[in-house]
Amino acid sequence: MEHLSGTRIRREGTPATVNLRRCKLVVIRGAQRGMELVIAGDQFRVGKAPENDLHLDDETVSRVHFEITRDAKGYLVRDMKSTNGTFLDGAEVKEAYLRAGSVIRAGASELKFTPFEERIEILPSEKEQLGEMVGKSPAMREIFGLVEKIAPTDATVLIEGETGTGKDMIARTLHQLSPRSGAPFIVVDCGAVAGTLIESELFGHEKGSFTGAVAARQGAFELASGGTVFLDELGELSLDLQPKLLRVLEQRELRRVGGTKTMKVDLRVIAATRKDLRSEVEKGKFREDLYFRLNVVPITAPALRERREDIPLLIDSILTKLAPSDSAAQLSDQTRAALMAHDWPGNVRELRNVIERALALGADPGMLVAPLGEVGRGSAATLRDGIEFEPGVSFRDTKEKWTELFERRYLTWLIKRADGNISKAARDADMDRKYLHKLLRKYGITAGDEPEEN
Repeated sequence: MEHLSGTRIRREGTPATVNLRRCKLVVIRGAQRGMELVIAGDQFRVGKAPENDLHLDDETVSRVHFEITRDAKGYLVRDMKSTNGTFLDGAEVKEAYLRAGSVIRAGASELKFTPFEERIEILPSEKEQLGEMVGKSPAMREIFGLVEKIAPTDATVLIEGETGTGKDMIARTLHQLSPRSGAPFIVVDCGAVAGTLIESELFGHEKGSFTGAVAARQGAFELASGGTVFLDELGELSLDLQPKLLRVLEQRELRRVGGTKTMKVDLRVIAATRKDLRSEVEKGKFREDLYFRLNVVPITAPALRERREDIPLLIDSILTKLAPSDSAAQLSDQTRAALMAHDWPGNVRELRNVIERALALGADPGMLVAPLGEVGRGSAATLRDGIEFEPGVSFRDTKEKWTELFERRYLTWLIKRADGNISKAARDADMDRKYLHKLLRKYGITAGDEPEEN
């Protein structure tokens, strides 16, 4: 059984590290004395039946004698209604938490429980592409290195980051590089499904369990059995459903809506959110035990403005996918400079949308992020809003002047279009709400403001 912690990516130039907490069982008495087994996964069963994780060849042991599960408090041993009982350090137990050195007795066999920790250094990958992800910045290469290390495990992953930063790509790459890659990858957008339907979407339902349930239906967890469930925008999940999700994470079992049968599921869970879940826990909007259980391996997807050196690679990758044989899709240096200068509040998703829209319209992508104007024959080129490209003025100063005018005009238009509703404006722009607030404060824009001319 393994648990990873302390994996927040560091960007100070020192390698990130993973503390890999594991545990093992060693048979210290019985016919299989000396057998040692590292426990993998969140649930581990021991018994006489061959389908157990640890098969004990002992007639005094029941078919499924006991199981070990991991929850927020530690490792829990639970007797599975065995004939001869399960004993922990000499005392018979129905369920109890294990400690280092605990001895579990099942029939004539005794097993010693030993937790241990392995510290793994995460070195930045040498690759510029991993799965669906592209990047050469230190931030992305560190993520590549972490993904390569944890993909083969079943560790639960929590991906945080602004809207459009590619959290779904990280999740898909984790699945593609895992032993579960041949099994389903099921996506559930917790923010897009109506609150009354999300429980059915996740857990499934039985016929007649609610109005409209004309037939039994499998939920995402059942459909993903053997594979991976990706819970996007998990921060939108209601408080009343969070304990049920916790049960699935800890015990890998569920009941359909309206059902009485408990079903076991074998899956990996990856979650993503644009919210700060630690802050949501402090506000009482998200369960602390669920946050702990999800935050096994935390990954933060960086905003595109924080890794501008990746923009040329992303442009080429997007063009290759959208127009692999279209020579007209080649971009001029001027257009690439415009795309590099843009702040990309909608991140990678906005970049892709701009390029895709430009290809569909036969337009210059640079014209869709801001008016570029045309370079004339004289010593300066003038944009239609009055900004001049002047000889002797640095690219950086010109870019800042141009960007400020565009942002001011765009934000004013955006807020007016949303009737002053910040949340609606952020959704319309495919922009992180906190970042929109920051830009509005920067320019002093409130509902009803007119764009100011410089």
